[in-house]
Amino acid sequence: MKKSVISLLLLCTVYAGFTQAQDKGKTFREQYQYHIKRTAETIQVDGELSEGIWKNAQVATNFFYIKPVENKQVEQEDQTEVMMTYDERNIYVGVICHGKSPYLVTSLKRDDGAFWNGETFMISFDPGNERTNGYGFATNSAGVQFDNELSGNLGTRSGGGGSGFNTAWNNIWQSETQVFEDRYTIEIAIPFNSLRYGDSPIWGVQFNRGITRTNSFHAWTPVPLQFYGPDLGYNASLIWDETPKKSTSNIALIPYTLASTHKDIVNDEPLENNVDIGLDAKVALTSSLNLDLTINPDFSQVDVDQQVTNLSTVNIRFPEQRIFFVENNEIFSDFGIPPMRPFFSRKIGLTDDGETIPILYGARLTGNLTKDTRLGLMNLQTKSADQDPGNNYSALAVSHNVFGRSIVKGFFHNRMAYLDGSFDKEDYMRNMGLEFDYRSKNGYNRFASAYSLSHSNGVENKNDYYHLIAQVGNQNFRFYANLAGIGKNYSDDMGFIQQLNQYNAETDEVIQIGYDHLFATLSYTLFPENEKINTHRFNLTNISDWERSENRLFSHRIRLNYELALANTSRVSVGFSPVYRYLLFPFTFTDNPLAVGGYRWNEFEVEYRSDVRKDFSFRLGGSIGGFYSGKRKSVSASVNYRQQPWGNFGFNFEANELIFDDAIGSSTLLLIGPKLEFSFNRDLFWTTFLQYNTQADNFNINSRIQWRFRPLSDLFLVYTDNYAIDVWGPKDKTLVLKVNYWMNL
Repeated sequence: MKKSVISLLLLCTVYAGFTQAQDKGKTFREQYQYHIKRTAETIQVDGELSEGIWKNAQVATNFFYIKPVENKQVEQEDQTEVMMTYDERNIYVGVICHGKSPYLVTSLKRDDGAFWNGETFMISFDPGNERTNGYGFATNSAGVQFDNELSGNLGTRSGGGGSGFNTAWNNIWQSETQVFEDRYTIEIAIPFNSLRYGDSPIWGVQFNRGITRTNSFHAWTPVPLQFYGPDLGYNASLIWDETPKKSTSNIALIPYTLASTHKDIVNDEPLENNVDIGLDAKVALTSSLNLDLTINPDFSQVDVDQQVTNLSTVNIRFPEQRIFFVENNEIFSDFGIPPMRPFFSRKIGLTDDGETIPILYGARLTGNLTKDTRLGLMNLQTKSADQDPGNNYSALAVSHNVFGRSIVKGFFHNRMAYLDGSFDKEDYMRNMGLEFDYRSKNGYNRFASAYSLSHSNGVENKNDYYHLIAQVGNQNFRFYANLAGIGKNYSDDMGFIQQLNQYNAETDEVIQIGYDHLFATLSYTLFPENEKINTHRFNLTNISDWERSENRLFSHRIRLNYELALANTSRVSVGFSPVYRYLLFPFTFTDNPLAVGGYRWNEFEVEYRSDVRKDFSFRLGGSIGGFYSGKRKSVSASVNYRQQPWGNFGFNFEANELIFDDAIGSSTLLLIGPKLEFSFNRDLFWTTFLQYNTQADNFNINSRIQWRFRPLSDLFLVYTDNYAIDVWGPKDKTLVLKVNYWMNL
């Protein structure tokens, strides 16, 4: 009965969303148009804008504020002027960014996470003009590059953040700048073969600008302030004088050579030396369809996972960073809801502890079959070791655009064990599912539904998954809810289902359960006309989980939160949460396990983040309250010092004191993580992580030197060292030297 009522409420909300939906994006495509013309002039990408074409090209200016206000034009002294042209190989962009110097540059490192805290300019394209897939190219006053893939699911600032920013996407393009007292100028060249496009004479385009002095973000079209600047629903039209020709040859080969040495100290193994080679290839089958191939890939240049203290009863999902998996990853991974993902690429080639399982080969076909249909097809084979079989992984995903921004999509996954030259017909997993995701063209309202089945040897029932999603809102108000459920026999060999696998601390077993999940959040954001305050945000969230076999509520949290965002980028938030947990199995956070049963407690938390524009910035937070049958006190802090633009020096600290009665015991968990990053120029970097984690009984050192000797071609020198904390002794050490070379044919 409870589920039926909830479902009825969701469907009513959906009906309201349909009746309120408005197509505001269409007027932008008509009102804001950039007419790009071909040039025969040779353009030198040096940031000087000295070529004659820049004086004759159309100028896009009169930008609007997105943040901290909307529907207001930027003052002339901070305006932006954008010009565009093209030839047979490249799209060229010339930009004049008016405004007083100095200009904040957070790092010289490409795709750095703090990039958006400094001065920024970004151009984004939607080549299919369908609001579902695009590309963004950003730079700053120092010419540092940041590029990403964009999807139609970028979310909102008011709490609807989506997964639509694929920041791991990389390609070759040029950017150079010139800096003056009252402006800086940018010149960009983007090769056509860096993009995937069809035969449309009209693309979507957007120009965005960030100014740190005023903590403001701008766009050429008036994007509502609750949306992110490159939201594909608010693009202008890029109208070509001739339809861009499709690339006839677009092949990139990326071979690598690696030498490594590893010492297992705990098991007193002899030094293991290894020399390896591998190859990645990118082949553009059409202008909008790409084939990725890999043979013996290596991921040693990837940053080490940032460790966290886990005080839940389930595993933490670390983000995918491995290069082969990230491009167009949303085609495969954007199914399900955040705690229930049928596909999660870290399940391939990695153990639950993050240890590498060698991949022999892999192939991925991704892109657009038509302007409305996207395809992803992938196959990988992992290597067998001793008596452990290798596995062959296949994934198919198809999505079709309907009603402007809405999508119908489906997937099929297959895993089969492979040992001694043959497949094991009894060791397999197959999943398949369909989803419909309706989004109004203005981005406010959404309805989604999904259903999938899992098949494995001997499983005939309790193997399904479903979800329903409803969202309505406007500039200030947002309501979002999802209801989802999964059977106890649903297989997640290629996915991540957070509560599906429960751990029994007494028997050291993992038990799979079936459960239903409800997430609902109601938020209200105020945008006061105040020079010092950007927003007041109030949020009420409910998260509930029911175990199916006993129809028992085993996890419930209500969270009331208030956040104050100031104009100087600092933030203050406070929150209060009543919590209920029913332990289905004994679980331990100390030396002795907590008993099966229900536990109730309250938590209070507070956090302050300082002005990130300053050379010295920090975050300080804490919480206090109950924790199962005991109490918990927590404090966390992070500080960062920036020496513009060559150095960033950070320090993270978290301490949790868990206090139970004598039978359970008490524990203090520490997590300490210094980070040092030196950017000697835009091509040479040295980054060092130190992570001291008492919960994992591990002290880790990861130091990496990266030299980008040509575009997207790198030399990496990586040193890793692990120590046990309790007895303080070395575990293992690894030194890796790797060179990869990007060749366009």
